Amino acid sequence: MEPLIFPNQPEQAAPMKKYMKNHFPFAGVPKPQRAQLEKVYLKESLAWLLPELLLVIQENYHKEAREYQYYAIDLALKNVRRLSLDFMKALLPLLGEKSWWDSIDAWRKVYSEWVKLHPDELHTVYNWFYGHENFWYRRMALNLQLQHKEQVNLDLLKKAIIYDKYTDEFFIQKAIGWALREYSKTDATWVIEFLAAETLSPLAKREASKYL
Repeated sequence: MEPLIFPNQPEQAAPMKKYMKNHFPFAGVPKPQRAQLEKVYLKESLAWLLPELLLVIQENYHKEAREYQYYAIDLALKNVRRLSLDFMKALLPLLGEKSWWDSIDAWRKVYSEWVKLHPDELHTVYNWFYGHENFWYRRMALNLQLQHKEQVNLDLLKKAIIYDKYTDEFFIQKAIGWALREYSKTDATWVIEFLAAETLSPLAKREASKYL
């Protein structure tokens, strides 16, 4: 089938670009419209061979308008149940391209869902992100287990937080707080004790304590 092409809608593109601090150009396709345009492609992608799927993801990720990065990530998420460890590793370079909170948090859903399906590979995937020189990858390590509830490996979560607790980066401190806040829904006592034992930034503590 023909490649997906998002229509250019300049009037809607301008506020979308502004919302993302002018980091990326947009075609101007709001999420509901984008989802509708993607629908048939996502369904068809389940029948693509994995090398073809990887190529389409990569090609779209390298296109200019931000909507194509979202589409590429949506393709990965749609196919997550049939992806191999090698496929997940092949996607890693894309995370370091055009990185911002929107793309990284969308990729997080892909990797988080994949390790839920393959818990024996959690350490392997976590180690792709932990201690990485690029803080966006380290944000992935912090938030990799979001919504895993009782399945959260607390040793890995604690290790990622301690590694970055003094990092002066807003998106890292927000990620620390987010991870702890989410886990507090499962075990508030553990989070309270962790906050008492560790020196965290005011931002991380405030975010972590929202449900306590």
